[in-house]
Amino acid sequence: MSMAQHVSRYLIEHEIPYELLTHPHTMSSLETAAQAHVPGDCMAKPVILHDDQGYLMALIPATHRLDLQALDAHLHRHVELADEPELASLFEDCELGAMPALGPAYGLRTLVDRQLAEQPDIYFDAGDHERLVHVDGEALFEQMDGIELGEFSRHM
Repeated sequence: MSMAQHVSRYLIEHEIPYELLTHPHTMSSLETAAQAHVPGDCMAKPVILHDDQGYLMALIPATHRLDLQALDAHLHRHVELADEPELASLFEDCELGAMPALGPAYGLRTLVDRQLAEQPDIYFDAGDHERLVHVDGEALFEQMDGIELGEFSRHM
């Protein structure tokens, strides 16, 4: 599989320069960072959540865990993790578990943890378990439509 169509289209339309990297097959963001020899703090891990208002994506570094209470406080409401069938329907052009960290490309409200937003380089899954997209962090977050910054993760 090559880069997911939603990702490719979004990067091109928003004129975000990128590099596509390959790595051995992995099943977690932290494992991907290790196999690709990139810093775990620069590897964006998307967490998909939902409530009665819909779905949203929280982006955190691969070295962190989502603090759901802090996210709920930021949103002023309670959200829950989406399950696998929901993920499959939201990211139809991706392999399960390899969601790209581009919520706006999929029509998702996107929140970015400050720890990730401060990184000079960002890496994220291209839509499969063997490719990464590498972008300049500042360029990415400046071009991502409607993202919100917050503090809702903790180092593992």
